Amino acid sequence: MAPYSLLVSRLQKALGARQYHVASVLCQRAKVAMSHFEPNEYIRYDLLEKNINIVRKRLNRPLTLSEKIVYGHLDDPANQEIERGKTYLRLRPDRVAMQDATAQMAMLQFISSGLPKVAVPSTIHCDHLIEAQLGGEKDLRRAKDINQEVYNFLATAGAKYGVGFWRPGSGIIHQIILENYAYPGVLLIGTDSHTPNGGGLGGICIGVGGADAVDVMAGIPWELKCPKVIGVKLTGSLSGWTSPKDVILKVAGILTVKGGTGAIVEYHGPGVDSISCTGMATICNMGAEIGATTSVFPYNHRMKKYLSKTGRADIANLADEFKDHLVPDSGCHYDQLIEINLSELKPHINGPFTPDLAHPVAEVGSVAEKEGWPLDIRVGLIGSCTNSSYEDMGRSAAVAKQALAHGLQCKSQFTITPGSEQIRATIERDGYAQILRDVGGIVLANACGPCIGQWDRKDIKKGEKNTIVTSYNRNFTGRNDANPETHAFVTSPEIVTALAIAGTLKFNPETDFLTGKDGKKFKLEAPDADELPRAEFDPGQDTYQHPPKDSSGQQVDVSPTSQRLQLLEPFDKWDGRDLEDLQILIKVKGKCTTDHISAAGPWLKFRGHLDNISNNLLIGAINVENGKANSVRNAVTQEFGPVPDTARYYKKHGIRWVVIGDENYGEGSSREHAALEPRHLGGRAIITKSFARIHETNLKKQGLLPLTFADPADYNKIHLGAGPSSPRALPGSTVSRSPVPAPPASPHWQPRVTRPAEPGGAGATWPVSRVCPQRPHSSQASSLCPFWFVCSDTAAPHPRHILVSLPHLEQLRSRPRGQRTVSDCQRPQGNTGTQAHSPRVPRHWEATKLALAVRDPGLSPRGRTWVTLPEP
Repeated sequence: MAPYSLLVSRLQKALGARQYHVASVLCQRAKVAMSHFEPNEYIRYDLLEKNINIVRKRLNRPLTLSEKIVYGHLDDPANQEIERGKTYLRLRPDRVAMQDATAQMAMLQFISSGLPKVAVPSTIHCDHLIEAQLGGEKDLRRAKDINQEVYNFLATAGAKYGVGFWRPGSGIIHQIILENYAYPGVLLIGTDSHTPNGGGLGGICIGVGGADAVDVMAGIPWELKCPKVIGVKLTGSLSGWTSPKDVILKVAGILTVKGGTGAIVEYHGPGVDSISCTGMATICNMGAEIGATTSVFPYNHRMKKYLSKTGRADIANLADEFKDHLVPDSGCHYDQLIEINLSELKPHINGPFTPDLAHPVAEVGSVAEKEGWPLDIRVGLIGSCTNSSYEDMGRSAAVAKQALAHGLQCKSQFTITPGSEQIRATIERDGYAQILRDVGGIVLANACGPCIGQWDRKDIKKGEKNTIVTSYNRNFTGRNDANPETHAFVTSPEIVTALAIAGTLKFNPETDFLTGKDGKKFKLEAPDADELPRAEFDPGQDTYQHPPKDSSGQQVDVSPTSQRLQLLEPFDKWDGRDLEDLQILIKVKGKCTTDHISAAGPWLKFRGHLDNISNNLLIGAINVENGKANSVRNAVTQEFGPVPDTARYYKKHGIRWVVIGDENYGEGSSREHAALEPRHLGGRAIITKSFARIHETNLKKQGLLPLTFADPADYNKIHLGAGPSSPRALPGSTVSRSPVPAPPASPHWQPRVTRPAEPGGAGATWPVSRVCPQRPHSSQASSLCPFWFVCSDTAAPHPRHILVSLPHLEQLRSRPRGQRTVSDCQRPQGNTGTQAHSPRVPRHWEATKLALAVRDPGLSPRGRTWVTLPEP
């Protein structure tokens, strides 16, 4: 910003003889609305400046841009403890954004708060529930029909509580934010992991779970662990086939999917100016795939140009005045520094199955041949929140136009997803959409679609090995089409288009030739397109619903019989005691993203119904015990079954459980359902080598303990066993879960675990494969078998138990009923359940039940499980 004295002199000169108080003029000048939709909510650069100055004085050092924006939003800048990577900051974000899949649970939680209105500007965006099937208009109509109940809930909840509502068809949340709400220096939180897209306009935009969003909407300071700052210095300039997407693909290859955890990635250097504003947004968007808290670019003329083109020249002019606070200080310190020469950067393509497996496009074909990945490309898909700008569509159309000029169309199927209604309308007007259709493309609805698994794919069967290439951000196993054998690669839209035309991963558009319809060979020229339309953007249809000024009469209805929506009930409270004897539900092998924990795709329709959505808990996670997905051993029945069913069984019978996870557990989406579901089904802790940031926070918010091994190698010390393990008893009795020898061989030995009948109910019996041997008390005869063989007189008011030897037990079993008398039997010494507190057993009594009592010595000595012996 210009020095205050210089600004004063300029104002006095402009005002001439009219005497206005300068501070008053400055105050009026600073009143610029955050957006066209909220004319009474103003940008507070003055407060940002004040807070930065307080922190700068305290720290007495140059600040990064990330620090300026984050610390500029501190709730108490004078007293907040600040240490990167250590302390937790209390922040006051400027606004909240929610997409429809996560907004359902967020609004249900806000309703539970009892507050009448949200405390900060907030919006809901309908983009996740539209399935790609036939094409834009048809798919949108179908989505409105099948999701009517959810859309109505979100619209009425938004109207009731003061939240703006973007109807289905308006576009993807992150594109809408970039076009309307993001601005330099904003602190915005959104209930989607790709919220960092707004960093392309110089804001700190962070993905969070719904509970965090509710805190902010309720006016509560938001907590964030003070992020470290990774600097990426860009030199040179982009040219040819190299695009902004290649910057983040390269960075992902360097940092991996967890390298950015707990840090903000801050791009700077002379190379920044060669990247368009929407290109910067692409880079920041995919920064979520390296685990970064967010990513950000410094304010420059490319951002100013974009703000002006989207009708926000007043914000650009205000940002110019405060520019010193919207760029990093000279000499600021980064915790890690990466340098990339854009002039030397080559086009990249990352995958399959993980977004950090980076390959130059020139090499991916040979790598695919070596690895056995399918070379033929079945589908090419462009668009999504990462790459659906006007520039992206223009560069793809430039490639397609060359193919059409030589009589070619795409060999692969080809789909196009516009990022917003504004983008759709503008590319239709300017001819890009028609060119992409002519080359064989299908224009889908303005929505997330296949990027998040909303794809009714028909060209392959599940389990069929195939390759797709996309301009998306994420390519986890089964993410796009629920097929674990789909090899998905991510790259730029123009490379996707070129590969779809060629139909193979072995094609390198920089060097390879195509054969035209006339038989002549030709090479595609590097695409060139305008970053912004020469005319104004066409806004298309009006899809925004303003919240009414008076919402006192607005009703928000949730049917108690709904299968899509469910009002929330409080979780059970902690009883104040330490958590002990927790059952392991599953030990997860390898990568476990939020897609593995709470799948998207067809499950999106249950995002507002916690009990129904919980039926997808961890169904994609691989169980280390058997190497299978959605197959875990029930510790009581010893039978393998689906993870959600086993968790529900444990919950029903009061068995609390934990999950054991690997590295970077919970990476990917911000969906808090991955934390809500285990809490709902009785989970108490998730124990891992390490967590992704958003998921760790979500677990804490929902009352689960996110624990990490002090030594990551301890993960390997937890063994579930390759074969059957000891049965766990239901509450009231327990058995050891350690691998133990099988019982003595007997032609009639078929033990079962029996649960005693509860008052008014019936007992139950389950087969088991092992029981736990125990050492007899020293006072007992050494001739006794080291198993607690017990006879039980169930006809007595209080069942009485007598320890007998194995030969004696077998003898009793061989007798017909009515002749199974036990005489001269001693009562075992020591505390063995009710035995020690019962009258001495008569010398002669009839055994109406023969059983084996098994105890776990590590627990209460009273705990026992009966293993009944069936008739010979």
